[in-house]
Amino acid sequence: MTETLVAPATQPQATQLDATQLEAIPPEVAAIADLPPPDLWSDEPPLESDRHRRQIELLLRLLEWWWRERTDFYATGNLTIYYSPRQLKSEEFRGPDFFVVLGTERRERRSWIVWHENGQYPNIIVEFLSDSTAKTDRGLKRQIYQNVFRTPDYFWFHPDTLEFQGFQLVSGQYQPLKPTAEGWLWSQQLQLYLGIHDRQLRFFTPEGDLVPLPEEELSQQAEQERQRAEQERQQAEQERQRTEQERQRTEQERQRAEQERQRAEAAEQELERLRSQLNAQE
Repeated sequence: MTETLVAPATQPQATQLDATQLEAIPPEVAAIADLPPPDLWSDEPPLESDRHRRQIELLLRLLEWWWRERTDFYATGNLTIYYSPRQLKSEEFRGPDFFVVLGTERRERRSWIVWHENGQYPNIIVEFLSDSTAKTDRGLKRQIYQNVFRTPDYFWFHPDTLEFQGFQLVSGQYQPLKPTAEGWLWSQQLQLYLGIHDRQLRFFTPEGDLVPLPEEELSQQAEQERQRAEQERQQAEQERQRTEQERQRTEQERQRAEQERQRAEAAEQELERLRSQLNAQE
């Protein structure tokens, strides 16, 4: 069935001030007006657990390594997104556990300020559920990501229970993604599958291969090199054995030829002896 995918929409905004204009406003005036500084710090609470932190770090490391040659994306985790239409720092902000913005500059940021980023919102968001956040992640945040951010791909994953679900924005509404036989869900934005591997959320290629961490890729390369070296050793050993077998066959042929020569020589000697006896009798 053909589906219509909706790209992230920009939010209607009031007259925007760029970073230079914001820097020119005296701090005391900005504080009274609740105007944001040019580069807002993220203001997210601590993560639920080490498991949540490690899961976020895992996805970041995987994607940054997989896309290490690219400069047109921004991926981060547990970072505040400021999206107030009035450009106020005290309203309209959220901090997804993991998100990726495509078509932007790959550089470090203190936060994601929509009005400083050409009105761009995340292309994909992943929330990691916990007992205290699951209701919000499944409800309020889903509505915000659908109706305000208009983020095309939204996933959630519970590191403890392994609950995993994903949605794609179709005609303005999130539609559940159908899992593969392996239980993976396709991200149209990343062109990768997301799926559970060893109780962790991981990325998989369109061909079904696990997207590796740097150390996993190096380990795979080392293992492949070891296997190649072992194959070469086995081939060399097989060649040595073939050479030895050929040498043994040659030696056997030589011995058979020597035995044949000796038998012929003995027969010749016997024939000569018989001739001598016959001549003696005459």
